[in-house]
Amino acid sequence: MAARNVLTLCKEELVNFINSFDVVLSDCDGVLWLEKEAISGSPEVVKRLKEIGKKFFYVTNNNTKTRAQFVEKCQDLKYEAKLDEVMCTSYLAATYLKEKNFSQKVYIVGTSGIAEELEAVGIDYIGLGPDPVITDSAEMVRDFKPDPTVGAVVVGFDEQISYAKIFKAATYVQDPNVHFIGTNCDNQRPSPNSNISPGSGCMLRVIEAASNRKAVLLGKPEPYISQILISKYGLDPVRTLMIGDKGDTDILLGKRCGFKTLLVLSGVTTLKDVERWKNSDSSEERDLVPDYYINQLSDLLPMLSTF
Repeated sequence: MAARNVLTLCKEELVNFINSFDVVLSDCDGVLWLEKEAISGSPEVVKRLKEIGKKFFYVTNNNTKTRAQFVEKCQDLKYEAKLDEVMCTSYLAATYLKEKNFSQKVYIVGTSGIAEELEAVGIDYIGLGPDPVITDSAEMVRDFKPDPTVGAVVVGFDEQISYAKIFKAATYVQDPNVHFIGTNCDNQRPSPNSNISPGSGCMLRVIEAASNRKAVLLGKPEPYISQILISKYGLDPVRTLMIGDKGDTDILLGKRCGFKTLLVLSGVTTLKDVERWKNSDSSEERDLVPDYYINQLSDLLPMLSTF
């Protein structure tokens, strides 16, 4: 439970910290950008980390885009990125089902990011887009005929979430043979101001409550993403740094995997949160405490210039 401010490290400690990892896994929204704007100085830090020989990966719970679309966004915001450097949860959903030799149809509560990743591995889907209640809910429930070819439900972020979608998803997953997949459990998305921006986890929990069934979670901090990261990229956990703005996803993933962890305060988590976790009686909350923290990623740039 160190939670040391990187800016307070002496020169020797700083050198030891930078030399202690070969691979960087970085969250995106809240660390590298906020919505459509790069966080000042972050592109330069990523570039410098690569210049000094660190492997850099973009690891996000965002499921609204495909890996290719994330590469395009990175490049638009002045980050160098290749397809194999991106891990997003829309891709994880498609990868998970492909590993299961899935050949049926997916009901999606989510966006085109999930749909396009499913298409890329030859999996059909339904449910994309708006689905309002046309008459009344009782009539809809009575008249709904489930598609017998649906063998999975994938739930991500869906701005068009509706009673009809919740009902249909919950109906499908009543069958225990139907895969029930949640891309990630984030209750909040980074917001440009103090307003709350609900995340995928809120939508997933409604469907879990309606169906009385828990989904298999794929994104940070769950075991599946760590298995993919370690097996796909051959990471040595001891030589890996996880950077993120959320304790319950980014930092917890790092703790579970044996990565070093660096929290940035430019996204969701505040220093008050960290202090509360450090002083908590709950071991679960204490697991959210990072090894290091910093206000924003750009604070690392002067330190990296000496390497």
